[in-house]
Amino acid sequence: MGLQGLLIFLLIGAVAGWLAGVIMKGFGFGLIGNIIVGIVGAFVAGLILPMVGVSIGGGIVGSIIHATIGAVILLFIIGLVRRR
Repeated sequence: MGLQGLLIFLLIGAVAGWLAGVIMKGFGFGLIGNIIVGIVGAFVAGLILPMVGVSIGGGIVGSIIHATIGAVILLFIIGLVRRR
């Protein structure tokens, strides 16, 4: 992966983490935290969505949607763990 690919990867992670924080209201973790949540969320979505038969188109918009869904799932789980 070159520098351009890495920057796109981080940008998608940041946008997805920020969107997930907005959707989940109050679960933002700052810029670095949002990037991490977005990247981990993309991984989570990559595992879960194909199991339930969900397929999202390609491209940057599809990647952002995919990573955002995973990040929302991740933030939901974090919220459940924090309550205990």
